[in-house]
Amino acid sequence: MIPLPLSPKIIEEKNNQATFEIEALYPGYGTTIGNSLRRALLSSLSGAAITEVKIKGIQHEFSTMAGVEEDVVSILMNLKQLRFKMHSDEPQKAQLTIKGEKEVTGSDFKLPSQIELINKDARILTITDKKTEVQLEIVVEKGLGYELVERRKKDKLAVGVIALDAIFTPVRKISYKVENMRVGDRINFDRLILTVETDGTITPTEAFVQASETLQNHYSLFAGTFKETKKQVKPKEEKEDLTKTKVEDLKLSNRTVNALASGSIKTAGGLAKKDEKTLLELEGMGEKGIKEIKKALKKIELSLK
Repeated sequence: MIPLPLSPKIIEEKNNQATFEIEALYPGYGTTIGNSLRRALLSSLSGAAITEVKIKGIQHEFSTMAGVEEDVVSILMNLKQLRFKMHSDEPQKAQLTIKGEKEVTGSDFKLPSQIELINKDARILTITDKKTEVQLEIVVEKGLGYELVERRKKDKLAVGVIALDAIFTPVRKISYKVENMRVGDRINFDRLILTVETDGTITPTEAFVQASETLQNHYSLFAGTFKETKKQVKPKEEKEDLTKTKVEDLKLSNRTVNALASGSIKTAGGLAKKDEKTLLELEGMGEKGIKEIKKALKKIELSLK
């Protein structure tokens, strides 16, 4: 049996980054587990991101705005960097209205109570004319990983609404390396060092646990699918029903059935409570009848007393 590794431990943690170490992994399992965790961390954790943007006076992303330093494509790229923590499963809208010379950041949004912006200081655009007013509305939704606009099945967008590819995953960066280590007399066991950086909406430890649980749920399902089922024992109730079988249904000869009837023995259960000596005392019962009875009772897993 392949030995299990030691429990993971955090060897370094700062800001939104943590480094995990797993020691005593069986040879080759460092890469196996490291790659599995990496893929799960990047693709399988839920998060919130902007999926739609509407800018007053703008019909499409290939536009420019008078009095604004950035073009619309740059503004959209900046909006995609905003990181949200969402407390609802329903899409949420947020608005921004700014007039005059100003560097507009995430903190200028008026957010509903269901969403929280983590990086409020993230720059969105710069207004260079004091007469310029910018009105902007965003839609924030929950999702997994990275989702292209084409994969989102929605009704036709309203005029002026720009759909965005969404970066839902809360993991910004992940890397791992595998080193050899000694376990007992062997020097080829693996040490896995995994570094996880998140966007601040969850901690690296939370991300690590969620990814591990996702993999565990899948593997436990696979492991339980093809297990052989043990031979089922007949329920006690089923055996008790056999004792209620009528003597006439045991396929005995008429002579034997009549002999049992003379002794008021009507069921297989009543017959099983008798011994050979008692049965031989019945009128018309002989050794041949006893053998016949034993054979019939054996077929239904019963016997004489």
